[in-house]
Amino acid sequence: MKVFVTGASGYIGGSVAVRLVEAGHEVRGLVRGPEKGAAVRRLGIEPVLGSLDDHDLLADEARRADAVVNAASSDHRGAVEALVEALAGSNRPLLHTSGSSIVGDNAGGEPSDAVFDDDAPIQPTPDKAARVAIDRFVTGSAARGVCSTVLCNTLIYGRGLGPHQESIQIPSLVRQARRSGIPRHIGRGLNVWSTVHVADVADLYLLALEKAPAGSFMFVENGEASFRDMVTAIGTALGLGEAKPWPLQDAIAEWGYERATYALGSNSRVRGRRARALGWMPHHASVLDWIAEELPAIAGANETDKA
Repeated sequence: MKVFVTGASGYIGGSVAVRLVEAGHEVRGLVRGPEKGAAVRRLGIEPVLGSLDDHDLLADEARRADAVVNAASSDHRGAVEALVEALAGSNRPLLHTSGSSIVGDNAGGEPSDAVFDDDAPIQPTPDKAARVAIDRFVTGSAARGVCSTVLCNTLIYGRGLGPHQESIQIPSLVRQARRSGIPRHIGRGLNVWSTVHVADVADLYLLALEKAPAGSFMFVENGEASFRDMVTAIGTALGLGEAKPWPLQDAIAEWGYERATYALGSNSRVRGRRARALGWMPHHASVLDWIAEELPAIAGANETDKA
């Protein structure tokens, strides 16, 4: 297939684009600027220079493609509208990337028993209402002749397959720990997120392009962990000792409101039944094992790069 991927130099989009190339597909990838274009070209991806604000460019690329993967942003309504408009009536696949903070709470590091499956009604906080509306717009485009799927990723870990190799949550915790010498979690750190390895994410995107029914919404997860356990594992892996609690307001000063409140301080526990029904068989089940086994080597390599 000819596949157009937005965010082709990013963590998710780059990983998906590389896996598509490995599977024999022809991939064109949206990137910002010549430097990122050169980076994706080296991986066999044809760069398309532009941004999500380039409505006509997005529409033209979507019309030329056999399938589209939107992995650049979960929150850019205009880009999604351009892609849906271009694909309407074609019955071609559109995969849209969302994130499971849509079910996140404002827990400040406290636990929750709430667990959501693919069919659970979502009542987002006001901060996440716009993202949920975009997800519903994408799944609703099935009625307009778009084979649309929303892939709602949880906490992704592992080294990316494309030019950008870092995710958001664990690297944020690692950088803070290394800079301050103190591994920290927000509040008591008893908040829990579902997790998934980036290689398993990329596998699911390829499977969804081939098999996902139009109008699908699916959570992407394979395991879960509390932030206290993850930060404790980070402290051990980096030789920094015991994890410490951190007030939410101090974390907001470090990471900003959105990241501290939703990415690192909330609960986001989900179960992805639909992904497995497609035949998805993820291979990585423990973020804690990955931190213990892989993080020391990655941290050492990063220090060497800076030397």
